[in-house]
Amino acid sequence: MPHVVTQSCCSDASCVYACPVNCIHPTPDEPDFLTAEMLHIDPDTCVDCGACVTACPVEAIVPHGKLEERQLTYLSINADFYKKPRKHPLLAPMVESTAARTDSGPLRVAVVGSGPAAMYAADEVLKQPRAQVNVFERLPVPYGLVRSGVAPDHQKTKQVTKLYDMITHESGFEFFLNVEVGKDVSLDELLAHHHAVVYAVGAASDRRLNIPGADLPGVASATDFVGWYNGHPDHAHRKFDLSHKRVVIVGNGNVALDVARILVSDPERLAGTDISDEALAVLRASKVEEVVIVGRRGSAQSAFTVPELSGLVANDDFDVLVDRSEEILDPRTAASSERGHAVSQKLAILDELDDAAAAKPGRRRIVFRYLRSPLAIHGDERVESIEFARGSFASEGSVEYGTDTDNIEAGLVLTSIGYHGVPVLDLPFDEASGTVPNDGGRVAQRPGVYVAGWIKRGPTGFIGTNKSCAHETIEHLIADFNSGELEAPAKAQSDLKKLVQRRQPEVIDRAGWLAIDAEELRRGVERQRVRDKIVDRPVAVDVARRSRRKVGIPFLRG
Repeated sequence: MPHVVTQSCCSDASCVYACPVNCIHPTPDEPDFLTAEMLHIDPDTCVDCGACVTACPVEAIVPHGKLEERQLTYLSINADFYKKPRKHPLLAPMVESTAARTDSGPLRVAVVGSGPAAMYAADEVLKQPRAQVNVFERLPVPYGLVRSGVAPDHQKTKQVTKLYDMITHESGFEFFLNVEVGKDVSLDELLAHHHAVVYAVGAASDRRLNIPGADLPGVASATDFVGWYNGHPDHAHRKFDLSHKRVVIVGNGNVALDVARILVSDPERLAGTDISDEALAVLRASKVEEVVIVGRRGSAQSAFTVPELSGLVANDDFDVLVDRSEEILDPRTAASSERGHAVSQKLAILDELDDAAAAKPGRRRIVFRYLRSPLAIHGDERVESIEFARGSFASEGSVEYGTDTDNIEAGLVLTSIGYHGVPVLDLPFDEASGTVPNDGGRVAQRPGVYVAGWIKRGPTGFIGTNKSCAHETIEHLIADFNSGELEAPAKAQSDLKKLVQRRQPEVIDRAGWLAIDAEELRRGVERQRVRDKIVDRPVAVDVARRSRRKVGIPFLRG
């Protein structure tokens, strides 16, 4: 009975090293690992030992005999990946970590950010004996987009935070939550207290539509909407009007699919998740019947991944349709016998979907439309419609836009056209790529400063991609430490805690986060939910403080 990787795969490769016969690919040493949408198990070589099931942090691996009906598509997705034989050794090569020198005292590193890249970077540092890692986060709660970006109905994916919880319990780890580097404490001050500083701050901005009407009420980014339903402290109290029957999403990546799914799912299916109370109330009163997901190019160039599309079409709450009023597959891809595994899988799934013309009255639906480029958003006091230029395929497969237009009525327009990094105070910045210029994580002309994650490589990859990214960065950091290029901290850990608390009295440490986490889980049990998130900063700070007072421990005791 071979095992099967399913939708919630996070690609962190824990399963790869647990497998005794190297049947899970691509592995981190293979060239397609960084671009792979998920990992795959070879059904012909799997020995059904179950080691991968135990290793997987998000419960993505299932024996094929225990797949639910909606998961059966993953049998072919895994098997098709191996239609072309892959040459590989019997065992996947282990990724080794360099040992830090021990004759100059323990390594101390500050990590700015607390998302996946930050937590994997912290884990890499803590592999060194007696190492100290201080993680700084401007929000009162950690874990970045895993907490505030992953959709509430994808709870298995969110289980990767259990791994991060284990990291926080390691000796030498400390949180400085609700602390903004560059405002409450400077980079130079961090360098005075650490051998090195690693920035893992992600890509905090959205790419915006630069068209007339983009600033109308009722136009927002999908990221804002995701933050709203996930209870992100910066977005939890935004207002979204769902009184119109149609929502249009510009862009067709995974975030667009998440947003569309949340908009048309049965709210009662979401009631037991960690969705925010405000969002759940609005969704229960929603009048939305149709979400139109619009892409500029053809179906072969869809930005969503195979796992996300497969999960979407398996949902019984709504229909998923494709507008087939004109050709949507470019001639070059249609004629090619070398499409690639992911593209072939996407097209196979899309080909099975009904035409939008066959929409069933009374059923909520998601409709994919292609070859449309936004021209303008129209409305008087708020958005009423969005106008698109209609495209067609040129002979070589590119898209040309003529004078024909479509105008789609909508009460809400969400843009989902990608993330972009923002400048980091005191660091160089490449505006074009939205990254801090670096060489394998080393920041140019800033000794002792490093980057990991999206601010290092741009907004590409998946949760687990950050593990290998962080490993590369910390390997370079350790090499610099061993060669004596990093200056030893001039001040002690206790001095850092005093400095931070003086600058930001509402700092939340590791014990404070544990209290917040426990309170959210307790409230969740009371309300029959996974967790009931605390979305307001003052409440989070108060929960942390009260927990410390109960045991008579001041914040951040040295």
